[in-house]
Amino acid sequence: MSEAKRPGPPEGLVTDVLGEPWLAETIDLRADFEGDVVATLISRPSAATTSRAVLHVHGFSDYFFHTEYADWWAERGHDAYGLDLRKYGRSIRSHQSATYVADLDEYFEELDAAWERITRRDGHDQVVLSAHSTGGLVCSLWAHARRPPELAGLILNSPWFDLQGKAWMRSPAATALLDQVGRRQPMRMFPREVSGHYARSLHREHEGEWEFDLRWKPIESFPVRFGWLRAIRRGHARLQAGLDVPAPVLVLASDRSTTPASMTDDVFSSDIVLDVGQIRRWATAVGPHVTFVAVPGAVHDVVLSRSEPRHRAYREILLWLDAYVLASR
Repeated sequence: MSEAKRPGPPEGLVTDVLGEPWLAETIDLRADFEGDVVATLISRPSAATTSRAVLHVHGFSDYFFHTEYADWWAERGHDAYGLDLRKYGRSIRSHQSATYVADLDEYFEELDAAWERITRRDGHDQVVLSAHSTGGLVCSLWAHARRPPELAGLILNSPWFDLQGKAWMRSPAATALLDQVGRRQPMRMFPREVSGHYARSLHREHEGEWEFDLRWKPIESFPVRFGWLRAIRRGHARLQAGLDVPAPVLVLASDRSTTPASMTDDVFSSDIVLDVGQIRRWATAVGPHVTFVAVPGAVHDVVLSRSEPRHRAYREILLWLDAYVLASR
């Protein structure tokens, strides 16, 4: 394993809400139409000094709380980082509309800043970028645009590559209408129904096993606005036109999607958020070297699945890591 001298803790780091050994730092960003904007970088070191790291980016109505996932990486010689994007989780401020951006490229500012801290400041020259759902779309676009030399691999956990639902919702006419409304009335709410089944299946005070802050990942989700959805569809179009991420890519998803009307076993053993067929279809649009794995029984956030599919996912990550990332370094 390559090694680098670990510097002392930089100024501005505080103990994170996750507790020791997690640290958090606020990254000040350019203000937008709502005022001041920040992102938050969360970190924990592995046991030994290392030049390897993993950075995980969350999905929509989400934030970083994936301590088991991070511990798995730390046990394999990677310093672990998580990034709460602007207007999510630790980065939400009272004057902001949670989750809202008008262009996915706005996120490039905090991804650039986090990457600079992880590589130049903290001395890591082999970094795996891991991202879930909407974060998977954002990070694919960023990795294509930036192509950082330290990018050792890209893991996409149920990435959002297309608009789920009936075919007419993806038609040129529907896309044109969404583009028009999103441009003229960006803060208008997009009508939708949220059952709350997914968040309930995860949270330990409901039917799940995970502890997370329901202010930052609410059962009912956050509102979707037309301007934000316009940005997502424009991001989908860019991805579907073909990207060229130079690093090896691993795409993980469940083996099936369902739409349960109640808290049946499907909620706990399938993706009830996205269409896994769409994920499979567009996976190879990310770059020239993509591995796709369907994990039987996995939920939308694969690493928050029940024990058996979750550990199957870890085995798949390790196989991919050994074969395509570590072996090439």
